[in-house]
Amino acid sequence: MKNLFCLVAFLFLATQIQAAYLLIPMDKDQKDHLKAYGIAYWVLEKEVEAYWLLNYRGGSFAFQHNPIFEKECLTRNVSYEIIPDAQYNKILMDINNPEVNEDAIKLEAPPKIAVYTPDFNARGEKIQPWDDAVTLVLTYAEIPYETVYDSDVLDDKLAEYDWLHLHHEDFTGQYGRFYRSYQNYPWYKESVKKMEALAAAEGFEKVSQMKLAVVKKIREYVGGGGFMFAMCSATDTYDITLAAEGLDICEHMYDGDGVDPSAQSKLNFDNTFAFKDFELMKDPLVYEFSTIDHGPITKRSVTANEDYFTLFDFSAKWDPIPTMLTQNHTRTVKGFMGQTTAFLKKTIKSSVLILGENKPAKEARYLHGTFGQGTWTFYGGHDPEDYRHFVNDPETDLNLHPNSPGYRLILNNILFPAAKKKKRKT
Repeated sequence: MKNLFCLVAFLFLATQIQAAYLLIPMDKDQKDHLKAYGIAYWVLEKEVEAYWLLNYRGGSFAFQHNPIFEKECLTRNVSYEIIPDAQYNKILMDINNPEVNEDAIKLEAPPKIAVYTPDFNARGEKIQPWDDAVTLVLTYAEIPYETVYDSDVLDDKLAEYDWLHLHHEDFTGQYGRFYRSYQNYPWYKESVKKMEALAAAEGFEKVSQMKLAVVKKIREYVGGGGFMFAMCSATDTYDITLAAEGLDICEHMYDGDGVDPSAQSKLNFDNTFAFKDFELMKDPLVYEFSTIDHGPITKRSVTANEDYFTLFDFSAKWDPIPTMLTQNHTRTVKGFMGQTTAFLKKTIKSSVLILGENKPAKEARYLHGTFGQGTWTFYGGHDPEDYRHFVNDPETDLNLHPNSPGYRLILNNILFPAAKKKKRKT
């Protein structure tokens, strides 16, 4: 009996010695997909070699086993498997098969993240009554980030960061077009006051002029190799501002004077990242900027029960970048609304890569492209787990949504800059 016990103990110890890799599955076996990204980021901070196994069990992560890493997974309630070298090498061999649409991408270093948000929000003086899906998920996943705003951008501080997020910003200088509904609300008045003071401090006569300068600095950042991710109104207003450079598209309640009556005909679509041939909303009291957004103005007729979009499948070996950006445990994602909900397909440039779309509705929800040495990604909607988020609504509790496919797409973008990029095969 004693010999049998020794044999069992020996076999157990031998198994533990061989168990050299920790695999974090990202399929439906994962208890907390969102915190799993935080584990991957945390491991990279420890300067440990890690791999993103594209299309393997939902885009799993793998790195050498360490009891400290295992304990961290347990602490964060992240599912993991300990596998021996031989099994891990077999996984890599199978992934390397040319007939299999999978790939192993090395993650090199944790990206330094900047979130573009008003500094009065960052200091805790939260004036704008809405939250930000990206900061919510970064906090939940325990991924560190810093905040920047207009003065930082104009002072060329973006060069300090690998990844920049823009959310719910109105780069046209029209304060989100909230005038009709919220002009008398204290938060709106205070926001306008602070933005006008900031523009004056930076030497601009109008907020719209400052925002144009900011947008152009962000374009320089992307062109120089930065990664930019935008959601909600930060997507279309970014491109509208570029197209309208040198034009006044703000009515008197926003900047004190009228618009250029011929602004529409003067738009320069060569300046934009993603969109073309859109029409500006002329009524300054309409809660919409242009026909880019597929919303009420463009007669969107998608009901909540029908509002889903499908992620495209890409070749992991030939197109690793879009493959990384679409890693998920499902190819169908529940839609969600925002000031900019979806992108009318006829306004999207042919050079833009559509990552996710609602084909029957003729709309795209998730776009990607390159500019210079960098990349940009646009994601429609405000909050992936709050279908219709209103001003002053409480923020989403991600403890209730640890497996959110919509939030996973945000985290794909956050981790994407850490990946060692392969040259596209020809």
